[in-house]
Amino acid sequence: MKLYYDKKSKDPVYYAQQGFRHGKKTTTRNVARIGKHSELLKTTADPLAYAKEEISRMNEEYDKEKISAELSINFSEKLKFSEATVSSSSLLNIGYFFLQKIYGELKIADFFKKVSADLKITFDPDLANRFMTFSRILNPASKLHSCIRLERFYERPELEYVHILRSMDILAEHGNEYIAHLFNHSGRIVPRDTTVCYFDCSNFYFETETQDENIVDEVTGEEVRGLRRFGISKEHRPNPIVQMGLFMDGGGIPLSMSVNPGSDNEQKCAVPLEKELVRMFGGSSFVYCADAGLNSFDIRSFNSMGGRRFVVTQSLKKLSSRQQAEIFSDKGYHLLSSKEPVSLEEMKTFDKNLPANLSLYKDKAFKIVVADREIDTGLRETKRSLSGKTSKTKVTGLLRQDLIVTFSRKMMEYQRAVRQRQIERAQKILDFLDPKTWEKGQNDVTRFIKRVSGKGATETFELNRELIAQEEKYDGFYAVATNLEASPETVLEISARRYKIEECFRLMKSELRARPVYHKNPQRIVAHFLICYTALLVYKLLEAKLDDGGTHFTPESIIETLRNMEICNMDDICYRSVYSASQICTALNRTFGLELDKKFYKPKELNKKIKKILK
Repeated sequence: MKLYYDKKSKDPVYYAQQGFRHGKKTTTRNVARIGKHSELLKTTADPLAYAKEEISRMNEEYDKEKISAELSINFSEKLKFSEATVSSSSLLNIGYFFLQKIYGELKIADFFKKVSADLKITFDPDLANRFMTFSRILNPASKLHSCIRLERFYERPELEYVHILRSMDILAEHGNEYIAHLFNHSGRIVPRDTTVCYFDCSNFYFETETQDENIVDEVTGEEVRGLRRFGISKEHRPNPIVQMGLFMDGGGIPLSMSVNPGSDNEQKCAVPLEKELVRMFGGSSFVYCADAGLNSFDIRSFNSMGGRRFVVTQSLKKLSSRQQAEIFSDKGYHLLSSKEPVSLEEMKTFDKNLPANLSLYKDKAFKIVVADREIDTGLRETKRSLSGKTSKTKVTGLLRQDLIVTFSRKMMEYQRAVRQRQIERAQKILDFLDPKTWEKGQNDVTRFIKRVSGKGATETFELNRELIAQEEKYDGFYAVATNLEASPETVLEISARRYKIEECFRLMKSELRARPVYHKNPQRIVAHFLICYTALLVYKLLEAKLDDGGTHFTPESIIETLRNMEICNMDDICYRSVYSASQICTALNRTFGLELDKKFYKPKELNKKIKKILK
């Protein structure tokens, strides 16, 4: 704060003037009237010296975080004229300071400085990547819309849309290097548990109705595959899709990712991405864990070498008749809790309403079934016959694996309750609708309807009781295939944590709105998912820090709190919070020490916080 008065005036008015920063622009404003020279002569012989003393006193009070300022309100005053088509909000978000704290500790600015050192660019690619990441968490939208809304952040970064697109090109060109950089620096924020790596795939649709065709490079003759391709969509949308493969560590934090054409078989993307993971880990071993859709023979073979192991869900319906007979046999089952022998018949028929059977109802029966398979090692052996002729035969090896099969009475009743509701829906279709108009699917209720006789208009249908009985046979059973030498409890616990990677995809699709994708350039499609991956990683690290502090909240609650942490400008004097206190706000400030739980903020104070975070 400084003294301001008109030095040319014979009877000047003395004011206390304060500097104020709007992003990169600075302004000054008179915040208090000390008095007119002639008026002050009545109380002091030297009005100028008196005014300077008042300024010194105000600065002392300001440093003590207490200040009195004059705020005049004119209810007839109108807004300043603007040629903008749409009115904009003057509120500024400061909740992203917590995200910026994590982003800064990842040293992403150093990465962009390194990869863009030889580029002749006039913009900061890290600035674009940083605020596109924050926008993806706080206000997910298209890159163009996010660029327009950058003024909603406290820093008000000045970025042009073309700079964002160019930064995305740089990011895509160094994608693998970028992911490795994030992994290496994330371990300094929270410990990374890489003993078990979880893998899953999901697809993301585009706002277009045409797919990309493969293009042949005229120089090299190499065929460049299009990313946006028609494939099997879980949402049954008629739009082209891309496939994203994601690896996650044991703590639920992303490790690596890849983007593949939507028409590809998802099983084929696991091993190539896992090889990148092995390089990133420096060759250290880990356990691969995935669901039944990502447990192909090639994946299991790859994870039987180099000290790696696998724990994958196994579909009982795809097992051989011999293995199924062994699983459904009553011999060899034990209780998971006590290892005492138990029969399937006993598990299916005991009275669950008796208090003495409550522990049994919550328990599971398990059996270990050896399921070794012969594999081709890729080697060839030369053999000589009695006649002297030589021939080469393939050298086979043994893929050792066990099936840990469990049976749960509780799960059996749940699956049968779900099926009963499906049967009731199928019966309604038979009673009131034409079954031919319903498209049959693997899990659609119309799978329980079969044609009995007749053709055309005389066709008759009924419930397929044989199929219902066949499905009921598997109720309550669950199988995990593994070559890990560990107790059944350990293997099942590893498999049970797969829900965390499903949560990652759910978070990307709901809160981060990674879909629909608006880009068509392959590089920018990859960059879009790299930004979404960065946003997911930053959020998960923030969540892990909160969990380490003994507090856990839902992603929706945390992100909503960060979005609501906004401030308003109080006539260029200070900023006032327009958000309320909450458990999450308290936990964030306790964990990160940013002290963003005040009612008023000095501009200088917020600017210092930004500089400290970005160091």
